Amino acid sequence: MSGTLVLAGTPIGDVSDAPPRLAAELARADVVAAEDTRRLRRLTQALGVEVAGRVVSYFEGNEAARTPELADALAGGARVLLVTDAGMPSVSDPGYRLVAAAVERGIRVTAVPGPSAVLTALAVSGLPVDRFCFEGFLPRKAGERLSRLRECAGERRTLVYFEAPHRLAAALAAMAEVFGAGRRAAVCRELTKTYEEVRRGTLEELAAWAGEGARGEITVVVEGAPAAGPGDVDAAELVRRVAVREAAGERRKEAIAAVAREAGLPKREVFDAVVAAKNTRDPQEG
Repeated sequence: MSGTLVLAGTPIGDVSDAPPRLAAELARADVVAAEDTRRLRRLTQALGVEVAGRVVSYFEGNEAARTPELADALAGGARVLLVTDAGMPSVSDPGYRLVAAAVERGIRVTAVPGPSAVLTALAVSGLPVDRFCFEGFLPRKAGERLSRLRECAGERRTLVYFEAPHRLAAALAAMAEVFGAGRRAAVCRELTKTYEEVRRGTLEELAAWAGEGARGEITVVVEGAPAAGPGDVDAAELVRRVAVREAAGERRKEAIAAVAREAGLPKREVFDAVVAAKNTRDPQEG
């Protein structure tokens, strides 16, 4: 008889936010797979619970290699509890591979719901939350980052990103370049912790603020693109959007077509705006 895989949400800051079932599952599990075994030890001490089962590490570096071992344990009837450093496993954290392996073998997968940085940041951001999409971490390299942001330039749902503090200023500056400097956003730092801070403003304002340095766990919430009908986007903005796409490596023809589609305009109108801007910059150029 196969076992059960339990994905357990852990506190994103305040340990008292731990779900009531977490202590019971920690004590009950045959195997506890933890992203960081030292953090697990601190968590169990805070909860006053002893782990009777085997504890193994399960993090980005060994996730692929350890998944078959844990899947075999599940197939043999073990109850495996998966915890990450904070929040829900598999959401920008290790876990997806093990869930997929368990599902493939027909093994039961369940969860202990818990705190979520994504939903917490959305709730306190002050931005629309009726529709949203989670984009995880942006690429580290500038060109790849711009390319990823460009894919979301016309996204009307609220966007949620995770970001490292040392890359925050660059990420916000790139967002201002692609989405527009005036797009509203919120930077949520150290949620539920002692030094929790929610900074709201335009992307331009937040990029300037982040340039002074930021620390801690960061979640960025960005307002979705406005619903634009024909004539709502001026020529300068059309030219800017095309330039952003070209800078990210897209051919001008494809960039013009994409911007026209986003703005709900004929391609010819965007093309004419780009040509007019080019001629304005260099009147001698035909």
